Amino acid sequence: FCRVDPYGFERPEDFDYASYEAFFSRYLVVLTRRAIKWSKLLKRKNSVQKSVKVKRYIRKGIPNEHRALVWMIVSGAQTNMEQNPGYYHRLLEGEKNYELVEAIKTDMNRTFPDNVKFRKTADPCLQHTLYNVLVAYGHHNKAVGYCQGMNFIAGYLILITKNEEESFWLLDALIGRILPDYYSPAMLGLKTDQEVLAELVKMKVPAVAELMERHGVMWTLVVSRWFICLFIDILPVETVLRIWDCLFYEGSKIIFRVALTLIKQHQAFILEATNFPDICDKFKQITKGPLATECHSFMQKIFTDPGSLSMATINKLRETCREKLLSQG
Repeated sequence: FCRVDPYGFERPEDFDYASYEAFFSRYLVVLTRRAIKWSKLLKRKNSVQKSVKVKRYIRKGIPNEHRALVWMIVSGAQTNMEQNPGYYHRLLEGEKNYELVEAIKTDMNRTFPDNVKFRKTADPCLQHTLYNVLVAYGHHNKAVGYCQGMNFIAGYLILITKNEEESFWLLDALIGRILPDYYSPAMLGLKTDQEVLAELVKMKVPAVAELMERHGVMWTLVVSRWFICLFIDILPVETVLRIWDCLFYEGSKIIFRVALTLIKQHQAFILEATNFPDICDKFKQITKGPLATECHSFMQKIFTDPGSLSMATINKLRETCREKLLSQG
């Protein structure tokens, strides 16, 4: 058994190799089939246009060898990179904000301590790449600068793209366009989306909403890391990457689909909770186990389980939740 997964993460002591092997042998068949289809799709021009077919392909998973390319194209990062040649390197060569640089340095050793590629002893050590991407981004988007959580997202991007500049532009696509205002100092977008999730749970899993209210558990306590880290360190790597495939193509509503599916699938389990700490503990547990590991069937569920969930609905909820938050000031 390999203690380190293909992405460089060390597996925990209690890792269940047997059920993982069982899952992976089934998943390998799917991956092989998808790889052939994707190769055909990309063969002609190494590029994709948004279409019903491409959306379907993305929902079924992008093979790892094509992931960076497809993320770059569908997120708009590729276009931005091509329109701004040399911009990334100019950011790194320019004047630096001392406080920003120090904040990033502080977080370097805290980023993926369980990943062998991010260790100081690794060759190449990805800490250096990560540092560059975050420093460049902090100077590119001064309104955001640097905020905890961004290090994990940039780290994942680096593991997949193996390319510093592409990671920078993908980070820009996520923070600048796909996620509404999650990382600004006030984190209004993040707070808003947690409230939106609370409203959606009221609509779609009312018993859980009622339990949370009865015990006075704030949603931010149990789900803020889901939003801030986009499920990194919450769900298994393969599952996170499958979620991100859809996130880059379909936008932030995917986060709600994933959250609702986790809650809905474990409704009976969550409802066993009888007090505040119990509820928090149940929310930690629902992200582990077979549902989360079996990424292929999990991804099918996120598009059926929560039922219809249009961007229009989410935007309407965002408006009312944002107003409520601002009025509480």
